[in-house]
Amino acid sequence: MILIKGAGDLASGVAVRLAHCGFAIVMTDLKHPTSIRRTVCFSEAILKGSFTVEDVTAERAETLEEIRAIHARDHIAVLAEPDAALLSALQPDAEVDAVLAKRNLGTSITDAPVVVALGPGFTAGVDCHAVIETMRGHDLGRVILSGPAAPNTGIPGNIGGFTTERVLRAPKDGILIEIRHIGDLVEKGEPIAEVDGVPIPAPLSGVIRGLLPSGTPVFCGMKSGDVDPRAVLSNCYTVSDKARAIGGGVLEAILMLSRRNAHV
Repeated sequence: MILIKGAGDLASGVAVRLAHCGFAIVMTDLKHPTSIRRTVCFSEAILKGSFTVEDVTAERAETLEEIRAIHARDHIAVLAEPDAALLSALQPDAEVDAVLAKRNLGTSITDAPVVVALGPGFTAGVDCHAVIETMRGHDLGRVILSGPAAPNTGIPGNIGGFTTERVLRAPKDGILIEIRHIGDLVEKGEPIAEVDGVPIPAPLSGVIRGLLPSGTPVFCGMKSGDVDPRAVLSNCYTVSDKARAIGGGVLEAILMLSRRNAHV
């Protein structure tokens, strides 16, 4: 069984790849998720009871018995902020920290026989057994067995020639309300959402690929959505190339490290 901490879009892409390989998976996330690309996030199961990404379904669980029943259906179990006792009782064969907080929020190399972490904030050989590179480029998805991933640049990945320009950010503290929705085609300058009456305009023309749901509390500057200039509607509902590459790295790390452990 594999425990994945986080159930956002990259974590969910990893989970889809592992589920296709037959692994039983438990994921954790916040009681009130703040996933941007929520059409491809298993965190939605926390709010809706169940959620499907591509051909893989996840269900919310609260007890070990519910987790076992969900796994018997070959589905992923998702827990909302589980207590330490439940996490301890899981005794996973591998743990993947996919929170993407750019820092370690409590993962330890002793959490499981195999501990893998995504991106910056971790050092392989210190707080995990392997780090997976998450920065777009030549090394995306690379398994790092000693040392850290590339440092966080704070610049979103280049999609269709745009980086920071495609990101929507809250103009003030308040409650976000959707005006348009994920999958909608928009023109530059068109209002996509608003925060207490202050609009968030589309920074460029394209398709809305991610957007926080109405009623989400936000703070000034908080990432609230993104527009994909490629304007391919199916991209809003499928795992991204980046998530698939990272998922491949996680799979490689788990299989490689599990095999090493078997020979110890």
